[in-house]
Amino acid sequence: MNRALLVMLAMLLWFVGLDCALGIERFPPPDFSSHAVPETVVPAPQSRTAGWLDVAALAAGLAVAAWLSLRRRSRRGIVILSLIALAYFGFWRRGCVCAIGSVQNIALGIANPSYAVPLTVIAFFTLPLVVALVWGRAFCAGVCPHGAIQDLVLVKPIKVPGWLDEMLRVVPWIHLVLAVLLAATGSLFILCKFDPFVGIFRMAGPRWMLVTGALLLALSVFVGRPYCRYLCPYGVLLGVASRFAKWRPTVTPDTCIQCRLCENSCPFGALSVPMPAKQGPERIASGRRRIVLLALLVPLAALLFGWLGGKVGIAALPLHPDGRLAALVLMQERGAVSAPAPAELTAFRQLGTDRLTVFSRAGALEARFFTLGCWLGVAFGLVMALKLGRIFFPESSVDYATDSGRCVSCARCFATCPYELVRRGVPVSLPPPQEGGRHD
Repeated sequence: MNRALLVMLAMLLWFVGLDCALGIERFPPPDFSSHAVPETVVPAPQSRTAGWLDVAALAAGLAVAAWLSLRRRSRRGIVILSLIALAYFGFWRRGCVCAIGSVQNIALGIANPSYAVPLTVIAFFTLPLVVALVWGRAFCAGVCPHGAIQDLVLVKPIKVPGWLDEMLRVVPWIHLVLAVLLAATGSLFILCKFDPFVGIFRMAGPRWMLVTGALLLALSVFVGRPYCRYLCPYGVLLGVASRFAKWRPTVTPDTCIQCRLCENSCPFGALSVPMPAKQGPERIASGRRRIVLLALLVPLAALLFGWLGGKVGIAALPLHPDGRLAALVLMQERGAVSAPAPAELTAFRQLGTDRLTVFSRAGALEARFFTLGCWLGVAFGLVMALKLGRIFFPESSVDYATDSGRCVSCARCFATCPYELVRRGVPVSLPPPQEGGRHD
């Protein structure tokens, strides 16, 4: 993995060099020279040194996670790394900056050129995805504090029924679409506002946030990483990237005899059972049916979800300050606002802002919400069409194998394979190969 360390170091130096080359103070402090600044309990903004220290820790953690899961194949090492990441990124850095929330910064930066995304945030968004393209989901293995805190409390995992697991895995895509829509329009950073674990990391927060985090942790005792599997929007991006990984975790070090000892070892539904490929005319017919299904599903799903996305975009308009103000003004004119009036409405009346200006801004914003919602809906529809195609026509496999898109590189399945134990020098008697099994 020396090459892995060199790649991570080169990327880190590139980001630092670019930051120095730009030499731009993105957030200049306001001038309070003529005012007495009161004392505050709000923490000071993160310094550049601290930010790049976090990036260095992220790069090192990713390299170590990839080495532990691919070369060392060590569950104990992954657990130790998870504890370190949870202590540093979770409780010490208080869950910020995180790769999950960086999705919103990137979306806003793309949609609004006047918003300068900090380079440290770009690094947190990019590095785990680049690593996933090469070595799989090393970030999920033991670097992400959200995944670590759930994985470490998993004591008695139960298997989620396959149909329910497939249905719930759609939710992260919906979460991603809403997060991008609201962030790109400058409305709300919902991933940060409704993060269930930030309250735990900071030992403070609204009661509902602490209760939600506690409930998810209680669920994590029995269900493997419920937030990562059924809510995390960054996880679906990592899942897509990891499907192209050149090196990825495998159950066995070099051979599979289909002894079925690993069948129930994965608590995350990421282990595929052998499914022989169809042969001859049956294979040709199956391929034709798949092509016809996708040819019908793709355009229909794109049109349907594109239309729904536009409707969702318009419905989300009041989440933007300008959209909310226009709605309040309209409601007040119709006598639908009860006393006391909201603060935005009071400020609008006191400033004497022209109502036509308010409605003009809201109209332009509505068109932007609608257009972005339509495009995001089309993208979501394409994902759903491909997902249905995968459900009806699953990929064939001759061995027990990890699903590269869902495997979080936790290394749990390694120790169940007898050939893995032999590789480690543990004296075991190898079971005879089952019918259909193979030796490399």
